Amino acid sequence: MKNLKTIDIEVCGQTVIHPDIIQQVKSKMPDQEAVKNLAELFKILGDPTRTRILYALYDSEMCVCDLAALFSMSQSSISHQLRVLKQAKLVKYRKEGKMVFYTLADNHVITIFEQAFQHVNEG
Repeated sequence: MKNLKTIDIEVCGQTVIHPDIIQQVKSKMPDQEAVKNLAELFKILGDPTRTRILYALYDSEMCVCDLAALFSMSQSSISHQLRVLKQAKLVKYRKEGKMVFYTLADNHVITIFEQAFQHVNEG
């Protein structure tokens, strides 16, 4: 049996509704489509293989062959994951002759990646 850590969660001792806070938050909430898209992004980032690919591309531009060799995976498997990442606008590519090189799509992706690693590596 796994050793589960107990987490204490504090709850209110009484029920008090704060309409001003509710209205403030409600007025800033994104629409359902934006929330759905954000949840989808987190789902895409939640795959360990895709996260490893993003980490590799964070360090260096790479082609499918290099990524396949790095992770001991087939080029087909890597291509599939890159397709998902590209559709999510997390990676981009450039062609050089017959070679295709992938990199992180933009500074937003770099920032998300850096912030996430800082968070998981906190003391």
